[in-house]
Amino acid sequence: MLKTARKELQPVLGWLTVILFALFGDAMLGTPHIALRLLLFIWLLSIVLWGAITVVRHAEALARRLGEPYGTLILTLAVTTIEVSFILSVLLRTDADSSMASDTVYAILMITLNGVAGLCLLLGGLRHREQAYNLQGAQAFLAVIIPVSAISLLMPNFTVSSPGPTLSHLQAAFVAALTILLYAVFLAIQTRRHTSYFKDPDVKPDAHDAADDTQPPAEPAAANPAGGLVFHTVLLLVALFPVTLLADSLGKLFEDGIDAVGAPQALLGVLVAMVVLTPESTGALRAALANKLQRAINVCLGAALATISLTLPSVLIVGVVTDRNLVFGLHRQEMFLLALTLIVSTLTFGGQRTNILQGAVHLVLFCMFAVLIFDP
Repeated sequence: MLKTARKELQPVLGWLTVILFALFGDAMLGTPHIALRLLLFIWLLSIVLWGAITVVRHAEALARRLGEPYGTLILTLAVTTIEVSFILSVLLRTDADSSMASDTVYAILMITLNGVAGLCLLLGGLRHREQAYNLQGAQAFLAVIIPVSAISLLMPNFTVSSPGPTLSHLQAAFVAALTILLYAVFLAIQTRRHTSYFKDPDVKPDAHDAADDTQPPAEPAAANPAGGLVFHTVLLLVALFPVTLLADSLGKLFEDGIDAVGAPQALLGVLVAMVVLTPESTGALRAALANKLQRAINVCLGAALATISLTLPSVLIVGVVTDRNLVFGLHRQEMFLLALTLIVSTLTFGGQRTNILQGAVHLVLFCMFAVLIFDP
């Protein structure tokens, strides 16, 4: 019990931080001293990242008990909750013409589809030469990601009912409803009708794979599996809520830091995306190195799908409720890179095995994304 208590220390520190910021947050965030603000930023970032890692750890424990695709789905929904809290906390403080929401969603798509997926394919290919995955599962993800991305991030540049690259309230409500409905259909496919699409294909490992010892040892089965499910579910929620409650304070520090150094505002969306995706990305990379590419694909494509299917509707609904026509249309170079990423993704996941070439191509696209942030 003492070992478990030490392992679950983060939720305690997380809730203490929440209480402290609820009582003295305004005074601490308003301090003019640079050194104190830097320490405050490091403290908050550490608590939030530690909390996100704790959430992922418990989600992975649930994944081992429930199996795929339920485990990855729990992980994706937990991370999406953190993501939505970050975006909404910053969005409600910004001007009506802020592109923060679209910047963050675009950054998450680029990071997951190019950065994380590229690294998984490259490192997995270097270690195992070729890796197998379930083609039908990857295609099911892309069948939803491609149209919803185009409708949400490209179409606003061509609508005329509202000024600028925005959607009218009617269009926003309609897009949000249809997106959620389509995601519900996808979940029915993933969890009910065709769960086999999202599981590892039956392949025989080669000698190198058989000798691989990077996979962490399986957690011993509990005497009471239901008790284990309750334990990890409760601790996942206890660790998740402090992260969402501290998102507003950390987002404000991100904004102040970007303004202080004169960095592009689009960097805010990238920073939020990196904080949200870091623990999930680590799990995907571990899975790829352990020759579990299907799980890595479920995480990468699942994160991208949840972002555009859950985060975007949440933001659209908030825009309608607060009577704001939020900017969602991307700039021309972003439109081009997103379209190219979607096309390349269909080619990458159009076969049944991957190698280092696909990973290298996606990483090239990710590098272009990083360059365009600072030199559009």
